Amino acid sequence: MTKTVFLISLSSLLLFSSCAQKAETQTYYSEPYRPQYHFSPDSMWMNDPNGLVFDGSSYHLFYQYHPEDIVWGPMHWGHATSSDLVRWEHQPIALYPDQFGTIFSGSAVMDLKNTSGLGTEENPPMVAIFTYHDAAGAEQKTDNFQTQGIAFSLDKGKSWTKYAGNPVIKNPGYIDFRDPKVFWHEASSSWIMALVAGDHLQLYRSDNLIDWNLTSTFGHEVGAHGGVWECPDLFALELNGETHWVLLISINPGGPNGGSATQYFVGDFDGYDFSSDQESIKWVDFGPDNYAGVTFNNTPNDERLFIAWMNNWSYAQNTPTTKWRSASTLPRELSLFEANDGVRLKNTPIEALEQLKVPAQISLESSGDSTYVNLPSGQAFVRLELMLMTTEFILTTAKDEQLKFSLNADSKTLLIDRSGSGEVSFSEAFNAPIALDLSSSLSEALTLDLWIDVSSVELFVNGGEQSATLQYFSSEPMSRLLYEAVDSGVTVKQLAGIERIW
Repeated sequence: MTKTVFLISLSSLLLFSSCAQKAETQTYYSEPYRPQYHFSPDSMWMNDPNGLVFDGSSYHLFYQYHPEDIVWGPMHWGHATSSDLVRWEHQPIALYPDQFGTIFSGSAVMDLKNTSGLGTEENPPMVAIFTYHDAAGAEQKTDNFQTQGIAFSLDKGKSWTKYAGNPVIKNPGYIDFRDPKVFWHEASSSWIMALVAGDHLQLYRSDNLIDWNLTSTFGHEVGAHGGVWECPDLFALELNGETHWVLLISINPGGPNGGSATQYFVGDFDGYDFSSDQESIKWVDFGPDNYAGVTFNNTPNDERLFIAWMNNWSYAQNTPTTKWRSASTLPRELSLFEANDGVRLKNTPIEALEQLKVPAQISLESSGDSTYVNLPSGQAFVRLELMLMTTEFILTTAKDEQLKFSLNADSKTLLIDRSGSGEVSFSEAFNAPIALDLSSSLSEALTLDLWIDVSSVELFVNGGEQSATLQYFSSEPMSRLLYEAVDSGVTVKQLAGIERIW
């Protein structure tokens, strides 16, 4: 059979922000590796997204933040807001360490009925629920150095007051006891808290966000247990008129491609207990750089909107940035679909991101056995359609720094190799091969969407039935995409530049 080779060139069609943009912001976003349409902190270290909530007019992204260094340190809650989840505005730090410890991950809710009594029905409070981490206790290796506290805001997150009775949940004796995700459960008229304790989930109930009672546990002997459980999230999704409950659990290490990753369970929740008969381990994203993702509370139309930390604890503190470190994934909408092995979770970039696309004409040029297509440079969206056959894709710079995507039809896997993608010397783990499992697909035809930024690629298969998120650190923009196929059958269906968000 004849092997056909196509070369796609990413040329310089890029739309920058208006001339009204501040000069210092333009300089700021010309830093090496700085994402142009993903959220990143203005400076210093960021990890888990926290307190994702919509207040009625704005979305709030709080996040783990160390304001004095580009490596992990005493945790604060950084803060950003957006009207559309696409363009973000940096806000002052929301929560600072206090006498109980630093401020680890957690969640935020709008207490619209003022059940806590911390506001009024006319001005209901935004309430943050978080883990206190006592660094001295951790150093002494005690088993009670993590507790749960709350704080409230009466001005939509601009200023915060810590609750005088903190901590609201003391540690019963776990080394890892953290990351409370709280939501209002309408059927039982109560607040539910999902909390992780080492190797399992704990569920609590409360009438007022202050007094909590443990109701059940889950996960001691199910799911992946290669590392500590972290960052739980529990929510309902509909499929064909039936309600399913989905539990997210991040795990580090133990991911499918090394280090950090997020697994999920599909099951039932009755207001007290979560149960699942799921036998296989399922992952939200097969890429190495999608961790600690959680969903927004109080969304306008009850959408289940998800953002994750785009990094991996295997190398997160060593990536080659100098003024800031880490970014967030694109916001995604979660839904369910029926796969050949049962109900699975789908994650798809939110529709609002379409506004950033700058259409580009597909222009073909041939040279020998190669076909060239001019595409936007630096930031781009590319949609490919192909049959499930053995083929290879290579995203490359002019200096031949490469990201290789190899599709294996027999094993139904997509292998990704970033070992030659640019700066990789900071970590051996970064060079490990990445495998995306496609075995659950019901179709022999694949649609691949690639969202390419300055230092990341987010890949979505068949509208998000599978996904892979990965960073890279090339010296130049990934300006060409080379793919090879036995026979042809590969089609570029859509391409666009992507406008920077800052």
